[in-house]
This record gives sequence, C-alpha cells and structure tokens, in this order.
Amino acid sequence: MEKIAFLFPGQGAQYPGMGKALYESEKEIFDAAEKIRPGIVDMCFSGTAEDLKKTENTQPCLYMTELAAADALMKAGVLPDALAGFSLGEIVALAVGGAYTYEEGFEIVCKRGELMAKTTEKVKTGMIAVLKLTNEQVERICSLHEGVYPVNYNCPGQVTVAGLTDELEKSKSDFTAAGGRVIPLAVSGGFHAPFMDEAAHEFGEFLVGEDIGVLERPVYANCTAERYGEDVWELMEKQINHPVLWEQTIRNMSEAGITSFVEIGPGQTLTKFVKKILPDAKTYHAETPEEIAAVAKELK
Repeated sequence: MEKIAFLFPGQGAQYPGMGKALYESEKEIFDAAEKIRPGIVDMCFSGTAEDLKKTENTQPCLYMTELAAADALMKAGVLPDALAGFSLGEIVALAVGGAYTYEEGFEIVCKRGELMAKTTEKVKTGMIAVLKLTNEQVERICSLHEGVYPVNYNCPGQVTVAGLTDELEKSKSDFTAAGGRVIPLAVSGGFHAPFMDEAAHEFGEFLVGEDIGVLERPVYANCTAERYGEDVWELMEKQINHPVLWEQTIRNMSEAGITSFVEIGPGQTLTKFVKKILPDAKTYHAETPEEIAAVAKELK
C-alpha cells in the first residue's frame, strides 16, 4: 500500500495568476483570505512578478494557492500520511496537519511575511542556489566571506546560500572557480540566516498568543528534519533564522515508509529535489484541476 507525503514549496515558486484555476472549486479558502487581507486574491491572480516577489505578498499568496490545491486533492480522496513544506511551505503543512485552522494559518503567514519584509528593509541581502559542489565545499567558501551562509540543504549537489548583497556577489566567483554553478533566486532577502534573528524573535512573541491544536498528521520540521512534537511554536520561530534540512527530511520520510511524494502548488522544484535524493521514489505534481484529477486517479 502506498504511503503518501504532501510537499509544499516555498518562495521562488510564485508566478502571476497562480491558483486562479482553482478559484471556483476552492472559493471558500480564497474568500476567507480576502476577508483577512483585502486585495490579496487580486494580487495573486493579477499582480506583477515584481509585486509577488515581495515577501509580504509572496507568503500569503503561496499559502492560499497551495492550501487550495491540497484541499482539492483531499476532497478527491487522496489523504497524506505525512507532510513537509519547504520554508514558507511548512506553514501550509502545519495547517493541513491540524495545528491551526486554515484562517488562523493565513493570519500567521501574513504576520510572518510582514516581519520578514521589515527585516529585509534594514539590510540588503539576497539568496543564490549553488549547484555541483558538495555541502562541505559550499560551507568552506561561505566561511571565507563575512555575512554569507549556507542555509538550505536541498539535495545532493545543491545548497542555497544567503548573504549580504555585496559579499554574496563576491562569493559567486569562488563558487564558480571551484566548479560550481550559481543561480540567483527570486526572493526579496536572505532568509534562514542570522539576518532574520529579529523577525524570528518577533514572530515567536506573536505566536504566544495563538492557539495550537494537536497535529492530526505527522509534519516534518525544516530545522530538525524530524517530526514535530509538542514544540510547534518554538520550531516555527526557529525555522525563520535556521537552515532548511530538506535532503535529510526526505530521507527520514522515506525511512518512515513514505513511498509517494506529491508536490502541491506552483512549480516542480521539490519534485526535482526528491528525484535527486531518492531516484526510485514515485513523484507527482498537483496544482491545476487537471493535475489534481490525474493524481487522484493514480493514488486513490
């Protein structure tokens, strides 16, 4: 019997018009988000790429788009045995896992985006993906540049690096000289690094006033690669300024018996990561109504 994991992507996967095809069937989710933050649905469906790159917009737009796709897939009869989300995607995973209601999750993601945006305005930072080098090579080169950190361990041969804009630019030549390839990421700041300490602290203070439910499904945490326990708020705070251990997360899910991985929402970045981590794993993508129907037919 298949054991299924839902995977939710993070910032960088967004594009104008995402989620629009799901509006009619998932109107309740989009309308609830619109009540909390008026104009957000129009931003998601009709905003520019530049607007959607701003983290205060990216996060709520991706949250409701991914949540709508997950809800549609579950209504079609596919239920997850485990959940994980990459960075922002973890907020969606926790909502689907039962930590809070969908509406509470939207309020949480809006606050998360707001605090992270405020932090990015104070210091100029960015992120790049470094390919073709080992984790150790990337860590060594980062250590040569002040304010440059390895932050997302994506899959074998790919690590995301965050840094001060000027130093990050200087580091590129070192990565390429070592045989690596550098790809700039469409994000507005250097996330999962010490630059986010203030945002993480303020986010933690905000979460203290929120209610948390008992997780109904296992959710794997980015910063430990293990299943969440009762320390949900603590790990949600820590996630903002600590590395994403994605490769280890996928390996741990596989060891726990997961055989099929469904990436839910925009893009197929996580699917590519899974294929590099576990070449024999079954992978699926569910974003549009047609894809959701096809996945349901396969996995139901």
